[in-house]
Amino acid sequence: MLQNIGVPGLILILVIALIIFGPSKLPELGRAVGSTLKEFKKSTRDLVSDEEPAKTQPKKEEKAI
Repeated sequence: MLQNIGVPGLILILVIALIIFGPSKLPELGRAVGSTLKEFKKSTRDLVSDEEPAKTQPKKEEKAI
């Protein structure tokens, strides 16, 4: 869906954002979105790194009693 947005689409989105939020709120909004994406990427990276050792460790065979 986002692959089809070109330069005119991005300009239109920016103009709409300027009209809705005003020029003073856009930097604050950008920082909030950036920090949210940063936290999301960090959480995803941690989640993936937690699963990697589990996949690489061989399974221990249980002894029958």
